[in-house]
Amino acid sequence: MKITIIGGHGKIALLASAQLAQRGDTVTSIIRNPDHVEDVSATGATALVLDVESATAAEMADAFAGSEAIIWSAGAGGGSPDRTYAVDRDAAIRAMNAAELAGAKRFIMVSFLTASTEYLVPLDDPFYPYMAAKIAADEHLRGSGLDYTILGPGVLTLEEATGTLNPTPDPAAKNPTSRANTALAIVAALDEPSSIGKTINFADGDTPVAQVLAAP
Repeated sequence: MKITIIGGHGKIALLASAQLAQRGDTVTSIIRNPDHVEDVSATGATALVLDVESATAAEMADAFAGSEAIIWSAGAGGGSPDRTYAVDRDAAIRAMNAAELAGAKRFIMVSFLTASTEYLVPLDDPFYPYMAAKIAADEHLRGSGLDYTILGPGVLTLEEATGTLNPTPDPAAKNPTSRANTALAIVAALDEPSSIGKTINFADGDTPVAQVLAAP
């Protein structure tokens, strides 16, 4: 499979690109900073320098040409609310539109466990812009014509992969979730047609990743 990862220098993306490249997929990782090319190349992926915050949908579509699947694993990383909306909402939505333009039907979105208006914090909470941006992006994806899977990990950690998840985490709990297990979930979603059209929330647990992604 030919796959493009957006946010290719993120910890989850680096782990996922290495797994995909090792099994023979062709991976292009889009990054903003040219200083990160070497790190991305070390995973077996091909680095493509493109700032998705400023790139148009047409420019992204050119970058996606020939890809069968797009993985969104980018983020502004907090800080300025304006930049959070610009990346986590607006650029993500342009990427979805670009995927449709490029004919890349499969789209994996890395979101988070409580990305729902049900759990949206008050407007004056510092976390509000990120939550609102991700919720808006996820909703756009659900309304698109793409074959999407939205992955909702809990609180991300740097623990090693266990290959097992909890598919029914309590949204009110902390729910530690390793980035390594989240990368495994990305790969499993690409392999599992029944994950299409679903939002799959999870945390670290005891159920094999593939089983969680294949659940009805």
